[in-house]
Amino acid sequence: MKVELNLFASLARYAPAKTGSHSHRIMDVDEGTTIMELLKRLELPLEKIKMIFLNGLHATGDEVLRDGDRVGVFPPVAGG
Repeated sequence: MKVELNLFASLARYAPAKTGSHSHRIMDVDEGTTIMELLKRLELPLEKIKMIFLNGLHATGDEVLRDGDRVGVFPPVAGG
């Protein structure tokens, strides 16, 4: 099944190169895969994750992905 993965800011560099644009990726995942399992598969440092969204709603990372889901992952950010 396919899910859309968006890694923002400094996390964008962890997205696989062959799946789409720099931070917006369409990924193939097996049924039953959780968000955290997907992020670990990408070797994304979990301590650098501040917020996760699934289909626009705050997520914990334990949610099981479904075909067509959209996942957004953000690091801590500062503004000025």
